Amino acid sequence: MPSASAVWHAGDMASLADVVLPLIRTRAHLSYYAAMDHGFQMNDAAAALHAAHEDRTHDPVEVYNVTQRAIASALRVVLRADDSSGVIGDACRMLLELHPRAAAAAGIAPDKLVDWMIKFQFHQEIDFFTIDPVAYGPALGSEGMDRYRARLKEMADECGIDSSETSFDFRHGYSHERFLLQWNAQRLAVYDRDVEAIVRTHLRDGRAAAWFTETAAALEEIEAYDDAIIWARRGAEFDRDFQAHRAAEHWCQLLAEHRPDELLDARQWMFDRWPNSEQAAALHQVAGARWPEFAEQVMQRLASTPKEAVLFVYRGVGDIERAWNLAHELNLNDLRVWDMLVEDYQQVGPLAVLPVLREIVSDLLVAADARNYQEAARRLARMRRLARDTEQSTAVDDFILELREEHRRRPRLQREFDDAKLPRTP
Repeated sequence: MPSASAVWHAGDMASLADVVLPLIRTRAHLSYYAAMDHGFQMNDAAAALHAAHEDRTHDPVEVYNVTQRAIASALRVVLRADDSSGVIGDACRMLLELHPRAAAAAGIAPDKLVDWMIKFQFHQEIDFFTIDPVAYGPALGSEGMDRYRARLKEMADECGIDSSETSFDFRHGYSHERFLLQWNAQRLAVYDRDVEAIVRTHLRDGRAAAWFTETAAALEEIEAYDDAIIWARRGAEFDRDFQAHRAAEHWCQLLAEHRPDELLDARQWMFDRWPNSEQAAALHQVAGARWPEFAEQVMQRLASTPKEAVLFVYRGVGDIERAWNLAHELNLNDLRVWDMLVEDYQQVGPLAVLPVLREIVSDLLVAADARNYQEAARRLARMRRLARDTEQSTAVDDFILELREEHRRRPRLQREFDDAKLPRTP
């Protein structure tokens, strides 16, 4: 079946509903691949609705009505589908993203729209898609938004949740209704552009570094950049775990965009807190001409972890020869990093990598493991290619024969060597 956009732009005179809805609806229970195929159709249908809205080629009320019907049909489909690929979910999100814009263009009555928003969130079987009340602001207007807030209060009262509880602390018990009320409180604080409300609803009780990042992101959304920088920095200082690291990266992103003069100090702070190759590379990039001021300190900190030191010079600085020499100086024992170095350094000195490959192969064969045999055979084949027509060619073949003899009681190893066309004793 051709896509909805292809059908429409080809000049088909069918109604928008006749073009779009058949691509979404199905009564079948969809297995993984069938769900993926059907999901691509659904994405075409959603794209056609987006095009109809953007091009203003159809009555806005028709676009809105078809979008709403498409959402209802899509949610029924996802209930009967193995959407592990996420393709159907993507189509659902495309339709939900269009819905508030289509409603605004169609001039849908706010009361009617509020009813739909409440029903979608609180009164249906599907509960893993959300809608953003901020996006509905243009369609609802101030009076419609007041009506929406009142309906949320009614829902809180029905669920026995204190509607004045702006952080909706889940220590009082988790429920989907509580989650929805918290989500709406957060988004309505953004809609109001209320800094204090954003901090209160997003930070909760401040027990997780991720909540500081969420607070900063919401403040950034309303262009309160100074406040966003403050809260992102506090998240970075929370502890040394991955959530704090994520907050620190968000802090640096904000500084890069809004206070670039402070970024170098922030990157130095981050390296001191997380001294690894990634942070060293970020500091190196930001420092620019000032890098010599930091170089010695950075390399001293990294030297205690050879892998990080070598990766920084290799990736962050891009100096393969220095990285190669440093790997030997620091006795690097990380197989993955050695493999990367060999891949590049063989272009510089093909014979120089042979001793490294020989040591890697010997280490791989210490344990009897089929995967290690394959890896060893692959590296030995590379050694033969690099040594071909050089004085090292015979030495490489002799090494392979020695390995065959040493591990003669490992038939799987012998087969892997044979598959790689490695030499064997006649």
